[in-house]
Amino acid sequence: MERRRFIQKAALGTAAAGLVGCASDSGEAEGSAPAVAGRRVRWRLASSFPRSSDIIYRAAETLAERVAALTDGQFEIRAYPAGEIVPGLNVLDAVQNRTVAMGHTAGYYYVGKNPALAFETGVPFGLTARQHNAWLLYGGGLDKTRSLLADFGVVNLPGGNTGTQMGGWWRREVNALADLRGLKMRIPGLGARVMDRLGVTALTLPGGEIYQALERSTIDATEWIGPYDDEKLGFYKVATNYYYPGWWEPSAMLSFYVNQSEWDRLPATYQQALEAAAHEVNERMMAEYDAQNPAALQRLLDAGVQLRPFPGDVMQAAYAASQDLFAEAAAEDAAYRDLYDHYRNFQRDADRWFGLAEQTYASFSPSNQPG
Repeated sequence: MERRRFIQKAALGTAAAGLVGCASDSGEAEGSAPAVAGRRVRWRLASSFPRSSDIIYRAAETLAERVAALTDGQFEIRAYPAGEIVPGLNVLDAVQNRTVAMGHTAGYYYVGKNPALAFETGVPFGLTARQHNAWLLYGGGLDKTRSLLADFGVVNLPGGNTGTQMGGWWRREVNALADLRGLKMRIPGLGARVMDRLGVTALTLPGGEIYQALERSTIDATEWIGPYDDEKLGFYKVATNYYYPGWWEPSAMLSFYVNQSEWDRLPATYQQALEAAAHEVNERMMAEYDAQNPAALQRLLDAGVQLRPFPGDVMQAAYAASQDLFAEAAAEDAAYRDLYDHYRNFQRDADRWFGLAEQTYASFSPSNQPG
């Protein structure tokens, strides 16, 4: 709050002095003064996602539309899909370096920079989408992740969630843990490191490159999101075994990254418009996936896709490897341990409540009853 009051006073003082900071298309500001409410600001936003993943990509376009509406068209944001300005996996760097003022991406793409960034998006056997929202917005998680991203000169805003993802597309059946050994799979984040420990060669590929890699047998399996997006990318045409659950992503929280210097230049009213638009996008994305996935799953089944659960020994081995991975990282880095402990403490309490209410109801839902 003190920081926001300071920014607002600085903006008002600038207006009184007749100084105007007007951002250019690149996100760079002309002069060192903050932008003033009522004056035009123009930003570019680089997305990590292709247009073909329309629900996710549209989040950036919706954000831009809402910000423009809330500022009478004076704060303009133009979204670009993965690859048009920078590759999809380079968005954090682009925001940090001010190639763009803003990005839409997933923290776990950058675990090579800091493994704790995975907690912003989702970790194996971690929080579900609703729990993750609760942790970020009311459980202190946003403060924790912002402290982490401050090292990169970035401010993060929750930017949508896909919900628990599917376990991906596999060319051949996985009937036991031993069947994983030697396979190559596209999978990002900490899930990739767990798969490595299970004998899988894990690769991180942007969405636009996955189908070709699967078609050419460069990879034996891939995960992406869930029925709606997976159908659009056509994975079922080359791999018909569709596994569940995506234990590595019980939540997949996406984020809007804003360059810290560009954020500080904004007047308070524009910051608030950006936060409000991001909040709306975050709420709408999960609802749209929940509306679209059931019909998409049925279309995949009608096309001959085989739904298969991961075998019990795979799930148990993955869980054990995940816990080892967390423990090792926590032992090596105090900041990681602090974030991990905070996250797990919240999850323990959330699981108790959700297990009592949600899971008990789900086990006796109308769809499970005769008639």
